[in-house]
Amino acid sequence: MSSAVRIAAHAKVNLFLRILARETSGFHQIETAFALLDLADELVVRRIESGVTLEIDGPDLGPSEDNLAVRAARAVLEATGNRFGVAVKLTKRIPVRAGLGGGSSDAAAALHAVNALAGHAVPRQELLHFATRLGADVAFFTAGAPLALAWGRGERHFRVPAPPSCPALIAVPPPAMQVATPDAYAWWDEQNRTPASRGPVTLDADALSTWGSIGRLGGNDFEPVVFAKYPELRALYERLAETGPIWVRLCGSGSAVAAVYKKESERDDAKQRLGTTRQELIATATRATPPSPPETISS
Repeated sequence: MSSAVRIAAHAKVNLFLRILARETSGFHQIETAFALLDLADELVVRRIESGVTLEIDGPDLGPSEDNLAVRAARAVLEATGNRFGVAVKLTKRIPVRAGLGGGSSDAAAALHAVNALAGHAVPRQELLHFATRLGADVAFFTAGAPLALAWGRGERHFRVPAPPSCPALIAVPPPAMQVATPDAYAWWDEQNRTPASRGPVTLDADALSTWGSIGRLGGNDFEPVVFAKYPELRALYERLAETGPIWVRLCGSGSAVAAVYKKESERDDAKQRLGTTRQELIATATRATPPSPPETISS
């Protein structure tokens, strides 16, 4: 049985995002499609005698007790009888509060890593149950699909074939424009006090088979409300759209903006044109294949 594993925790983008209704519980029903990026955090998880420790190489993420990766690790340890503990080293590369799902992806990676250290004692369906309890997006990352349709609160999803991998560029605004997801939903509620009649969206394999067809699926319902609060973010979106991508969207509830290009040279030209004076730019690519499983490393 392994004593240490390494696993990548990939970022995601929402290819489109529709907010359908607000439940009496305060949660919102959505329709969306998640797609993985090559951009990823890294977790190295080692067996220790007991407990869960967290070391972070990157920005301050707050108390360890509240970290989703820690909560995920504890869920698997408890399910397997707490026969050992784990030390988690998390290297952050995915920007925080950017709509890229970094925290949720870290949690999914922790589920798989700790389960690997436990000899895969927890069945896949139980892992997915843990994921849903941790957060809506965690289920998508745990399932391991490079592309999936999602609905409900985002926790229900259906895997579909991903289009070919394409170069992508993530534009991350300054910290002053970071958006907390609860705030974004509150802004949407303020502008949509009366539920609107939403027409159906026809989704089939053809609609998601190419980036050109994905670009015609519709937008992100967070864009109008988030851009109204942060005109500079709208300007960033427009600057990115002017670089000739085949798809461009606000990432989730923000604050990053993502674009997909036909060729690496087009993405690299866009990066050079935009520069890094007013935003951080991350060159990456969309994924057409599932993430790799945990890799055994020497302890």
